[in-house]
Amino acid sequence: MSERGTSQANATTDGGRDIDGGHGRACDGGPGGDRAGGLDDDLRVPSCERCPALVESRSQIVDGVGPTDADLLFVGEGPGANEDERGAPFVGRSGDVLDEALRDAGLARSDVRITNCVRCRPPDNRDPTSDELANCRGYLDAEVDRLDPDLIVTLGKVPSEHLLDRSVAITSEAGEVVDARIADASRRVLLSVHPAATLYDRSQRDGFFEGIALAAAVAGVDGATAAGEDGQSRLGEF
Repeated sequence: MSERGTSQANATTDGGRDIDGGHGRACDGGPGGDRAGGLDDDLRVPSCERCPALVESRSQIVDGVGPTDADLLFVGEGPGANEDERGAPFVGRSGDVLDEALRDAGLARSDVRITNCVRCRPPDNRDPTSDELANCRGYLDAEVDRLDPDLIVTLGKVPSEHLLDRSVAITSEAGEVVDARIADASRRVLLSVHPAATLYDRSQRDGFFEGIALAAAVAGVDGATAAGEDGQSRLGEF
């Protein structure tokens, strides 16, 4: 719910939707030379029509962007209007906040990979349904498997619950680094509020920026040590 999140005052219900567009490519992962998981060599979904409502509402499929060997993977909820139009995740106001936090952590957008739980914009920027999330999960798992990142950062409640497969109180759990089984392997996941939260509640800005800095440290991007001996790290509640 990247950009969709900017239309809501509470990011705890916002998953990470950013914008992309078009009926051009479908959301299927069908045959047609696709590699495992329905992704091509660039981790893109060539076509997919698994979700009729999303096929109708999208302008295009919004695939992840960034290096295919990135150490850090950010996962939002799904495309919003700007993402649907421009074909890339987190390119609106929420994306500006994310970019700023990355710069503060000594990173550029080109250093990390950014993707979403669903790759097509839901009608009226609503949350994706459980069926839609399930239909797109194979693509996300394939992307994670082939990327094999050192750390996954979930941006918002929806991607956090989707990947951890449990209820998440995102404002109180933000900053925690946990282990989760994703794409048939144990992965480190850092929970974060959605960047849109900082636009509606300035008190969450420092915590969000600290979380991105923590992500860089946990992934070893800046050489800092952020995790304790038990592998658990967390920021204060915010």
